[in-house]
Amino acid sequence: MTHITVKEIKDYLGKEVKLKGWVRNSRKASSKLRFVIFRDGSGEVQAVAFKPDMGEENFEKVKKLTLECSLEIIGIPQAHPKKEGVFEFHIKDVNIIGEAIDYPISKKEHGADFLLSHRHLWIRSRKQTALLKIRHTVYFAICEYLNDNDFFRFDSPILTPNACEGTTTLFEVPYFDEGSAFLSQSGQLYLETGIMALGKVYDFGPVFRAEKSKTRKHLTEFWMMDAEAAFVEHAENMKIQEELIRFVVRKVIEKNMKELEILERDVEQLKKCDAPFKIMTHFEAIEYLIGKGSKITHDDDLGAAEEAMLTEGSDVPIFIEKWPKKIKAFYMKRDPEDPNIVLGSDLIAPEGFGEIIGGSQREDDYDVLLQIMKDENLPIEEYQWFLDIRKYGSVPHSGFGIGLERLVAWMSGVTHIREAIPFPRTIYRLKP
Repeated sequence: MTHITVKEIKDYLGKEVKLKGWVRNSRKASSKLRFVIFRDGSGEVQAVAFKPDMGEENFEKVKKLTLECSLEIIGIPQAHPKKEGVFEFHIKDVNIIGEAIDYPISKKEHGADFLLSHRHLWIRSRKQTALLKIRHTVYFAICEYLNDNDFFRFDSPILTPNACEGTTTLFEVPYFDEGSAFLSQSGQLYLETGIMALGKVYDFGPVFRAEKSKTRKHLTEFWMMDAEAAFVEHAENMKIQEELIRFVVRKVIEKNMKELEILERDVEQLKKCDAPFKIMTHFEAIEYLIGKGSKITHDDDLGAAEEAMLTEGSDVPIFIEKWPKKIKAFYMKRDPEDPNIVLGSDLIAPEGFGEIIGGSQREDDYDVLLQIMKDENLPIEEYQWFLDIRKYGSVPHSGFGIGLERLVAWMSGVTHIREAIPFPRTIYRLKP
C-alpha cells in the first residue's frame, strides 16, 4: 500500500493509501462518528472515522487515540463536501505506533515559563510549527539571493582568539595549551579575508553574545548571516541589503501564506514592505526624535522605543546611516566629509520590530585602521592578521549582518525573539 504525506493527498483522491504521523486533536461527533486532526510535518488533515464504514473493531481503536500519539491510518482521501480546495481522509483502519498518555501540554492556558520548560514538546504546536516553517523559508531565501548574486559561502570559525567588537562580552572557553578561546560573536573579521580571494562571501551560523540583556529582542545564542563584498561602497551596500530583504519578503509570502494565517500575521502590511526603503542620517533621526519629545542626544545609540518611534507610520523599513564614530565599531570607515562620522547603517523594521541589519563600509587604509586601533587600545599583535588584509592588496569593501531570529520574528509578527528559534538560550535559560 502506498504511503503518502498529507501534502500529497490531492493527488490520491479516491485511492486507498496510508498516512503516518501524529494526532493533533480528536473529537466525538456522535456514538458512530469521530473526527481526528492528523498531522505529519508536511501539513494536517481532518480524518473522518465512521463506524458503519470501519467496523466496530477498527472504530474502537480510533476511540483510544490520545493527543500526540503517533499512528498510521489507512483510508481514502476525498474532497471536502462543503469547502472547495480542502480535503478529508476517510479512515478504514488505524494502528497506534507510539502511545502518548497524559500529554503535559493541554488546551488550557500555560505560562511562558512552563512552555519554555517543555519546549521539546511545545514546538509541536500549530503556531510554533508555523514559525519553524517560516524560519526555514527565510534561511533559504537569504542563501538563494546571495548565491544568485555571486556571493560564495565562506564558513568562519566559531572558536576565535579575540573579539569582533570590543564592546560585547564574550563567552570564554579553555583551549588546551593555548590558554583561552572565545565563542564567536560574528564571522565578519574572517569574512573580510575571504573577499580578497573570492570577491563576495557570506557565512551563516550560530554566534554567541554574553550580554546580560533581558529584552524581548536578545538571545545569548542566535544565528547570524554575515556578508562582505570587495569593491562595494556604502550606498551600494545598502542597496544590496534592501534587495535582499525585499526578496525574503516575497519568498515568505509566496511559500508561507498558510503559516502566516495561523500566526494571524497582517500579510497586507508585510506586502507593503516590498517597496523602496527610506533613508535617514543619524543626525536627522535624532532631530526627528527630539521633535517628537524624546530626550535622546546626538551622541546616543537608538533604543527600542526610539526605533519604534522612527518607523511609526512607515510601511517600509528605514535605513539610519552615518553614525557618530564613538558609538560604532572600530572597523567602520570614516566619512570623508566628516571624520567624526562613520559610513555605517542600521536597517530598522516597521511595526515596532526594530533593527534587523547592521552594516557599514569597512576601513580599508592600513595606517588609518592601525591608528584607530591604537587609539582604542586594541591589542595590535592579536589583530595583525586583520591588519594584513589592508597591507597586501587592500580594496574598498563593505558588509552587513542579519540576525536570523529578528528577521523571522518580523516576518511572522511575533513579539518575542525566543519564539523564532527552536531552543532559545537566554541569561535565565539553558534547558532543555
